[in-house]
Amino acid sequence: MGKGLPKRKKKRPEKCITPEEAKELQHVWCCTRTPEIDKCIGFEDTREFHWSVEELQKYLKYVKKKSRKQGIDNPGIRIYFGAYPESKCKNKKGYSTVFLSPTGAPAGEMGKGGDGAPNNYDIEPYNHGNSGNPPIIY
Repeated sequence: MGKGLPKRKKKRPEKCITPEEAKELQHVWCCTRTPEIDKCIGFEDTREFHWSVEELQKYLKYVKKKSRKQGIDNPGIRIYFGAYPESKCKNKKGYSTVFLSPTGAPAGEMGKGGDGAPNNYDIEPYNHGNSGNPPIIY
């Protein structure tokens, strides 16, 4: 069954960008923000973060499961910039980080979805990725 049928090409997600667009975004970031940030904090800060696909899938599955139990059918993820307190860093530098924050509200509540969905403080945010030192250029 199904033998001989042509394989359907997987459609890329709508919000994908090209590698060229990604390079431009990083270039503009590095030219317009990196010098001031590094000057202000006194060292070259990280500006890229890494998690494996497996790690992210595991977290997203966790968010979906916990959200469903709360009556949230289509949760979102908001990504925040953060910085570690110097006192919690081995090298006493407060490097930048990002963390993923689940969003969403049960159907029928104000601001239930989309970009304006509220943070869901009942589900733990996600952090502790790896980053390049020095930062890895895209």
